[in-house]
Amino acid sequence: MQVATIGLDLAKHWFQVHGVDAAGAAILRKCLKRAEVIAFFQGIEPCLVGMEACASSHYWAREIARFGHTVRLMPPAYVKPYVKRGKNDAADAEAICEAVTRPTMRFVAVKTPEQQGLLMLHRARRLLVRQRTMTACAIRSHLAEFGFITGQGIGRVEPLLERLAEEEGERLPGEVRDILFMLAAELATLGERIAQIEARIDAQHRANPVSRLIATIPGIGPITATAIAATVPDATAFRSGRDFAAWLGLTPRQNSSGGKDRLGSITKRGDTYLRHLLFIGARNVIRYPKAREAAGTAWIEALVARRSRTVAAVALANKMARIAWAMMTTGEVYRSAREATA
Repeated sequence: MQVATIGLDLAKHWFQVHGVDAAGAAILRKCLKRAEVIAFFQGIEPCLVGMEACASSHYWAREIARFGHTVRLMPPAYVKPYVKRGKNDAADAEAICEAVTRPTMRFVAVKTPEQQGLLMLHRARRLLVRQRTMTACAIRSHLAEFGFITGQGIGRVEPLLERLAEEEGERLPGEVRDILFMLAAELATLGERIAQIEARIDAQHRANPVSRLIATIPGIGPITATAIAATVPDATAFRSGRDFAAWLGLTPRQNSSGGKDRLGSITKRGDTYLRHLLFIGARNVIRYPKAREAAGTAWIEALVARRSRTVAAVALANKMARIAWAMMTTGEVYRSAREATA
């Protein structure tokens, strides 16, 4: 019998397959070893293949699509309601097979190897920045135990270490001095590695027309622009800019019933990294007058007058996300508020 739809539950070594025919009747239940997956899909007629958007899903989507199959990736949270019984691989594969055929299901665009490589640069940079912050905090904390105090921030650690190098006497034991200089060398190495990754990201930004287009928005630079361009390969997957902002978790949480709309704080769902970058960019726009003027001084100043700067930054990040979606879908260049009203 002809297999119309397949649900594939991904794993590290063992893959569960659940297939149905055009009428929805189950005709295939099979467990495959990792080495058997390619041969299996190569030997069957092209059909619809559903998978959860999880680790290695983009790789398998590209490999399976080479044989003419239509591959759809879905967020795991949208697949979970279709699990009919206890959690196991066979039940997950059946739920995936059912969910992929739903007309209202939302899918994740399959990323290219180049897009995944760019995102890897961002993930590596984020890891190194976190390690640099931890090392700097460790240096500050250790020195505070010996009476050396300084403020927060990476830029204030280096002057503190210079004071330590000039310090004479017995305020610091020899072991402490050696370990602190070791941490200082690690801090400098992390800074160099971060600079190297940022240089690669900047090169990718200059070669990507979508990234250059998004970077014209006030508050968005090469880091944020390349992250958006790589994470969202197909902006038309979102019906509107608000849907894109909601996917990033920048819209209010709703708890409405009986005709009464109750809005809370933002949902904080979706991509944490993009939301963080947009928030940082929005906060810088509010802070610096030139960027604020380009983004629309009147709107921002009226918002800051009513609410706190943090709330205003979240609202501006929401607006930036919607503008980015509009530019990615239409290809239009960013126009400032003054140019738009002229």
